[in-house]
Amino acid sequence: MIKQALILIILGLWLNSCGDETNKAVFTNANDEANDLINETSPYLLQHAYNPVNWKAWNKETLKLAKQQNKLMIISVGYSACHWCHVMEEESFENDSVAKLMNDNFINIKIDREERPDVDQIYMNAVQLMTGSGGWPLNCIALPDGRPVFGGTYFTKKQWTKILEDMSNLYKSNPDKVISYAEQLTEGIKNSNLITVNKNHVPFHFDSISRSISVLEKSLDYKFGGSLGDPKFPMPSQLNLLLRYSHHNDNKTLQGYVLKSLNKMANGGIYDHIGGGFSRYSVDEKWHIPHFEKMLYDNAQLVSLYSKAFQVSQDENYKTIVEETLKFVEDELTAENGSFYSAIDADSKNDKGEMEEGAFYVWSREELKAALKNDFELFQSYYNVNAVGKWENDTYVLYKTKSDEEFSREKNIPLEDLNFKVKKWKRILKDYRNQRELPRKDDKALTSWNAMMLSAYIDAHKAFGNQDYLNKAIKNAHFIIENQLREDGGLNHNYKDDKSSINGFLEDYAHVISAYIKLYQVTLDEKWLTISKSLLDYTVEHFVNEGNGMFYYTSNSETNLIARKTEVFDNVIPSSNSIMAVVLFKLGHYYSEKKYIQMSNQMLNNLSGDMLKTPSGYTNWLTLYLNRSNPYYEVAIIGDEAQGMLKKLNAYYLPNILISSSIKESKLPLLKNKYIEDQTLIYVCVNGTCKLPVSVLDEALSQISK
Repeated sequence: MIKQALILIILGLWLNSCGDETNKAVFTNANDEANDLINETSPYLLQHAYNPVNWKAWNKETLKLAKQQNKLMIISVGYSACHWCHVMEEESFENDSVAKLMNDNFINIKIDREERPDVDQIYMNAVQLMTGSGGWPLNCIALPDGRPVFGGTYFTKKQWTKILEDMSNLYKSNPDKVISYAEQLTEGIKNSNLITVNKNHVPFHFDSISRSISVLEKSLDYKFGGSLGDPKFPMPSQLNLLLRYSHHNDNKTLQGYVLKSLNKMANGGIYDHIGGGFSRYSVDEKWHIPHFEKMLYDNAQLVSLYSKAFQVSQDENYKTIVEETLKFVEDELTAENGSFYSAIDADSKNDKGEMEEGAFYVWSREELKAALKNDFELFQSYYNVNAVGKWENDTYVLYKTKSDEEFSREKNIPLEDLNFKVKKWKRILKDYRNQRELPRKDDKALTSWNAMMLSAYIDAHKAFGNQDYLNKAIKNAHFIIENQLREDGGLNHNYKDDKSSINGFLEDYAHVISAYIKLYQVTLDEKWLTISKSLLDYTVEHFVNEGNGMFYYTSNSETNLIARKTEVFDNVIPSSNSIMAVVLFKLGHYYSEKKYIQMSNQMLNNLSGDMLKTPSGYTNWLTLYLNRSNPYYEVAIIGDEAQGMLKKLNAYYLPNILISSSIKESKLPLLKNKYIEDQTLIYVCVNGTCKLPVSVLDEALSQISK
């Protein structure tokens, strides 16, 4: 009954609001009185600190207040680079009449989803159960104890006002019905995505994963790259899986698809041709018009992917993309202490002083002519400053439709001369663009995203041998130890203004452990492995679900949530459980720890049926599956010349090896009793059983099959 009533409310709101999508906010907070968010460090929360809404942060005191006053809670979730979050703020949260409704009838909680992904997960799950979809801004109405009763994403001012009135009246007139619905919905949240233990033995066969890849292939866009349709999101985990799979079975079609996807993204407007770095996604199927926000996690994963693609193809264009993207990260997202900021906003002020999406990045023909002068004609052909590249309001998003080699031949310009001109254009336009109002920056550092960027620098170092990349990775690794690692052995999630207070989530542990394993593999410094193992043991103690062997997203010290969720689906970012399964597998090999490998196997077993049927949601799990279905080698390099040998080995694309290396005797199981004075030897092993050692890299490579 209550569910039907709420559905009717939603339907009524939608019908009544048709034709009224342009409600304008009235800026009435003239006294600039701050709400409680002024005490927070999150840039997103601080953006709302002067709203007339009496916003509060998510904490024990706020939750206690809701119970004391017996008020429904509004849980509003967003992030600083979110365009529609800004729109809803302007239309509703900066409006006095709306604020009065919210303040009189609700406890209003603003949440940065990047700072509190645990809270976001639960209420996003609720909205998806209620509406079938989700997104940001996320706006949920909950009982005083946190159980949700209504939710959605962006609402116009008219819609939001009616929701506030109807929900507050319903709770006052018939609270029992609202509570009954909340009980059903909360039960649904707790039961959604439950993982059961698979006690059956699962044989990991390459034939099985081949059938799964065949299912995945049906959704691939072989013309423009990525997945069919629009909008188009870069999906690094999926492309990484297909690159590896194509490597293992010499599938040139799939390898060509991956490389085409990377080329199309790099040529499209989703890539910032002037300043480097990738935007969040493309609104069209051709990667032309981006949603202009730039996220650290996207750029980190894409740097890793383009670096691996270079190892496979030796395409210099991929090297350029990596170099330019890392230069963007260095210039815009790197702090002096070696940490990395989170995001660059999609919106900035245009020449009229109004906030506009993409204003910083788009160009008019007049601007380009004035800046490039005699080179404009060639430039407009190269970047399609024409009907192909036109966006809106007579502006253009730079967009390449031809490779440099094709363009060079067509225009009869030596490739070397063209490359010189392109670099010159980028310098000129970057200086020109930097005179504009810069987009806002979210300068908090998140542990998990920092670890992704750390990994990206390592992958770039391996592919290109750039020592500066490794130095930046090491500096960031020390930042995490010095600022995010607690005395009890756990991690914190966020860092801003020299403060680090939110307990880490599973994603933080998974990504840091994974990054530190990589760091050991290029530095030979065993302390990174030691810290990885310590963090893994902490995670097992505080996050594991003894019932099914999976890991909860939150630790057992978190008590303010209505449910503990288990993250298993690989999306733009691989799931924290899939990464944990991989690091358990790797550290199990490094330390000959059967318990770790058994845990990894059980996690993979639990999801094996689902991942083979619906591979798009399990792409990182399937890379672990490949470790089991294909030969997986432990490669030990030990001796005085180990570092030089290791650098040469790392330049190859070898996704099915685990490297262990030292210049001296080591107690690590993979290296123990392998050191011979005055020799540098390479051992290729499988599950601890080694082939005869060799001293020449090519001979070792011949022992490693795909």
